[in-house]
Amino acid sequence: MLAYRHAFHAGNHADVLKHVVLVQVLRYMARKDKPFTLVDTHAGAGGYSLEGRFARKKAEYEHGVARLWSRPDLPAPLADYIELVRRFNGGDAQAATVRLAQYPGSPAFAQMLLRPQDRLRLYELHSTDHRILAAYLGRHPNTQVAQADGFAALRGELPPPSRRGVVLIDPSYELKSDYAKVVGALREALTRFADGSVIVWYPQLTTLESAQLPKRLQAAADALATKGWLHARLTVQQPDARGFGLIGSGVFIANPPHMLRGVLAPLMQTLVDVLGQFDGANYLLEQAQ
Repeated sequence: MLAYRHAFHAGNHADVLKHVVLVQVLRYMARKDKPFTLVDTHAGAGGYSLEGRFARKKAEYEHGVARLWSRPDLPAPLADYIELVRRFNGGDAQAATVRLAQYPGSPAFAQMLLRPQDRLRLYELHSTDHRILAAYLGRHPNTQVAQADGFAALRGELPPPSRRGVVLIDPSYELKSDYAKVVGALREALTRFADGSVIVWYPQLTTLESAQLPKRLQAAADALATKGWLHARLTVQQPDARGFGLIGSGVFIANPPHMLRGVLAPLMQTLVDVLGQFDGANYLLEQAQ
């Protein structure tokens, strides 16, 4: 949806879950020398100021990345994620005084983790976000930034030349039609690239579409993915007084790295403990049987 701006939500609990998973998948892909391609269907602006008027309006990051920022006791994958956020803010592991002023979007995490031989393909329809993204990453080697529909672009991107790749699908879901498009995009990706890793982020809302999406994704992956699927969901808050609001989020991975469940299992409870905003905060971690 062209009115959606992720800057309002940058660094919130949903970003934390999505980017922790993305970082671990990209780390795994880089274990082999052979190049791989990352396709991001809804790339946003690439990075976000947490001090700008958009982020400050609701300050969602204060209940997300900010709660992890200074903790010394994080499990290694969460510490890895925070170190990358710290690097994006101009610091490193030794720079304990770095201030949390900016948050990296998925393209920025990718730019920090991809190697010279890897390829990055970024799609963003919003004209302002595309302009910012193109200025930030458009001239990087092996990177293409397009103002185009990421759903439609998958047909031309898959399979990647090296037959190794990751697809990240994370639309805004501001339109109900996005739910069906996500399922269609997963089917398209797996039909063209059956063993590629496909990461789908979704919001946990009190709507039928949100509640049904994981099962629809599972059915698609059961039929088409060669290496199964993994589903992680983090519920951090209750609906508002009208029964609305983002109560959590989920990440569904078709053809996940074999080690991913073992990486996520020890840290999901930490995310509940640190990011949970009510006594019933919880997580779900399940995989194909």
